[in-house]
Amino acid sequence: MNNSLINFGLFIFRISISLFMMLGHGLGKFQKLISGAEIKFLDPFGIGATASFSLAVFAEFFAPMFIVLGVLTRFNSLSLIITMSVAAFIAHADDPFSNKEKALLYLASYVLLFFTGPGKFSLQNWFVKKIKNLNGILKFILH
Repeated sequence: MNNSLINFGLFIFRISISLFMMLGHGLGKFQKLISGAEIKFLDPFGIGATASFSLAVFAEFFAPMFIVLGVLTRFNSLSLIITMSVAAFIAHADDPFSNKEKALLYLASYVLLFFTGPGKFSLQNWFVKKIKNLNGILKFILH
């Protein structure tokens, strides 16, 4: 298969899955966070409901925004991998599969983006071309 087609497919996938997450899940949480309403949210790490909710807002609203742009895709995907793992395996642990399915689909999607990176059509790719000497870890994160 043509590399340009693979990169274009990855571009469409990266943008669509991240817009679905950002608009379908993150925007409502972000609006609730800034509204000043009382936060009642799962606290799986013992850091408090508000802190847990704030991390979910970052993962579901801000991280997808950066992924749409193709900036630090692997780092931002990692925050979504953690959040969707908590949703699927902790928040919905005792629920039927149909209640976990959406979180699992998002989890699989962001695992894919973690391994592939943003692809050729991204701001990150443009930045990497400008920086010639990258060490191994930076190359993995930025490429």
